Amino acid sequence: MHVVLAQSSSSYTDSGNGFVFQGYTDPVYNVTYGFVLPPLVTTGTNSTEFIGEIVAPLDAQWIGLSLGGAMLNSLLLVAWPNANSVVFSSRYATQYALPTAYTGPIITSLPSTTVNSTHWKWVFRCWEGGSFDLGGASTLAWAYSDVVVADPSDAQSSFQEHTDFGFFGEDFAVAHNRNYGSYLNGSPGTTGILPTSTYSATSSTTALPGSTVIATPYDYIIVGAGPGGIIAADRLSEAGKKVLLLERGGPSTGETGGTYNAPWAEGTNLTKFDIPGLYESMFSDPNPWYWCKDITVYAGCLLGGGTSINGALYWLPQDSDFSVSVGWPISWVNHQPYTSKIAARLPSTDHPSTDGLRYLEQSYTVTSQLINGQGYRNVTINNYPNSKDHVYGYSAFDFIAGKRGGPVATYLQTALSRPNFVYRDYTLVSSVVRNRSQITGVQTNDSSLGPNGVVPLTHKGRVILSAGSYGSPRILFQSGIGPSDMIALVEGNPTTAANLPPSSQYIDLPVGYNVSDNPSVNFVFTHPDIDAYDNWANVWSDPRPADAAQYLRDQSGVLAGITSKLNFWRSYTDTDGKQRWMQGTVRPGASVINTTYAYNVSQTFTITTYLSQGVTSRGRIGINAALTGIPLVNPWFTDPVDKSTIITALNDLISTVNTVPGLTLITPDNQTTITDYVNNYDPALLNSNHWVGSDSIGSVVDSNTKVFKTDNLFIIDASIIPSLPTGNPHGTLMSAAEQAVAKILALAGGP
Repeated sequence: MHVVLAQSSSSYTDSGNGFVFQGYTDPVYNVTYGFVLPPLVTTGTNSTEFIGEIVAPLDAQWIGLSLGGAMLNSLLLVAWPNANSVVFSSRYATQYALPTAYTGPIITSLPSTTVNSTHWKWVFRCWEGGSFDLGGASTLAWAYSDVVVADPSDAQSSFQEHTDFGFFGEDFAVAHNRNYGSYLNGSPGTTGILPTSTYSATSSTTALPGSTVIATPYDYIIVGAGPGGIIAADRLSEAGKKVLLLERGGPSTGETGGTYNAPWAEGTNLTKFDIPGLYESMFSDPNPWYWCKDITVYAGCLLGGGTSINGALYWLPQDSDFSVSVGWPISWVNHQPYTSKIAARLPSTDHPSTDGLRYLEQSYTVTSQLINGQGYRNVTINNYPNSKDHVYGYSAFDFIAGKRGGPVATYLQTALSRPNFVYRDYTLVSSVVRNRSQITGVQTNDSSLGPNGVVPLTHKGRVILSAGSYGSPRILFQSGIGPSDMIALVEGNPTTAANLPPSSQYIDLPVGYNVSDNPSVNFVFTHPDIDAYDNWANVWSDPRPADAAQYLRDQSGVLAGITSKLNFWRSYTDTDGKQRWMQGTVRPGASVINTTYAYNVSQTFTITTYLSQGVTSRGRIGINAALTGIPLVNPWFTDPVDKSTIITALNDLISTVNTVPGLTLITPDNQTTITDYVNNYDPALLNSNHWVGSDSIGSVVDSNTKVFKTDNLFIIDASIIPSLPTGNPHGTLMSAAEQAVAKILALAGGP
């Protein structure tokens, strides 16, 4: 997502028509947005009509403009080229879905509208345009797409969700021009006489619902609609609190208004984020708009956050995942009541197809033969969460009825049914507004939520950051909370520096330190029984026809599940006397093969081995001068004992390869030792993207998840988890969210 905050408009003259506009040019897509208004009147009411223009390169298949700075309850204008003309329509949306036709304003194209060999330009007059305040500065929103609309000749054509979007500040107060009347006649002019037949200072207007917004205070403002934010929002609204949930991205699943469908699923309500089998396409999509563009590792900028784009592996935590020995306060040890809550709301399944069958399980069969000889036993993993040594079983997920489930399909839906809950997407929070230790609101890019985009809290209200392991630290930095070197980078950015508190109010906390992520290493095998499923390369554009038809019919079959088929665990105690856990995940296909062996690619499968609970290596994350979230110190193998443990685990894993007929390890091959393989492993491939600890409990937040040295700022996301759990952190995070919101509600002094 390319979000532009506080970019101010400036005056320019269109060389094609001579009109003087007040506008802005987006530097990424080179699209210009301009406005000119009638001169102010000395008596009576000033008109709200205006002339606007959009100038875009031909790569822009459609451009949208929101005069209210947000998608909902704002006049939306959308335009696109069609041969030698520009097609346009006015739209309106009250929910996060394709905006529908809106007939209130009168919009006409002016003669200088053109299409040439490089650009298209729409110059238009909007009159009887509604109750817009065009007298001062305002924040407008734009949307860009490089995907052609369904029917370019039809002004009411449907189209896919935008490729990108952003915001800019428009200073309407300086956009009035005495030559406005001449502009309407197509001439730059100098008279400023307005055609009386088309302009009146008291002309009728069409009021748009919701176009005038007064800042509404909330008991709780939650920043980020990932698993932590959604669970917190549901439980707080359930308790009767007035809750605002803000998400910087847009819809994901069809249920939430998402429209990003695979070609073979067009015409259905099944998006990329609904269909489990499309998981591998998340990383090969040529238009991956759902990844945050201002974080250098994978992070989801859409409703559901990581739970909308991850593999949905869902492990109920074992007791040691919340023990004092791994960094949790003693008050967190009894996690079971909260784990039971998530299991009740969101049961796991190891057979996600709606017909109850399992598909593409050859890699499960072969791997079970491999590890049975090493003393492993087969269990239904989530039935025995405390059994994580020498166990394996079918991969478990939080899918529901053959579709992605998670908190979006459960907790969010009950929250949305309550009148005291408000959800807004495409709303980026840059910082909290604070007076010393007291938080008074949040700074957003949406001026429709409050003056200059500031959303206030009610008396005794609270803010909860749930923006993720990179997003929450960045908000803290931009709020004057964190290490001095990170705050200094914020000070160097004129836009964000303007929102910092006085330096005397900075709070020095180790934000960004203590970061963990699972180091992971891939082995690639071949076996004649394996179906590698074309390495999942065609699932987006052209899956096997029978599988696509079966899934569309009743959400069953291969595409009702993702690539993971089997998981296994083993405990190790290394030379430092500390216990570490190894997790393995098995999938058909292989993404990286490096071998001297001849092999059949259709018979490949991958075993990824992770080091999990007990990892002692730590890193640091932060921002650079562009405020991009980046790893500052990689968290893998900073302690050499972690490396020696995973080398031991990998050697154990392949110790019985020769006992399985037809099984061959091809990466690494017999020319490379396991030690050399790990020592030379690409550090970028070690990243499992399971970042935890950047706002760790006990160092950045207290046992109630309140940020130290603040009165009413809390964090509920993966950044507070002090160390890695035994399995993928999905389930542990949701259990922690249930416990955290319960602790916040129990605190005295709240709303």
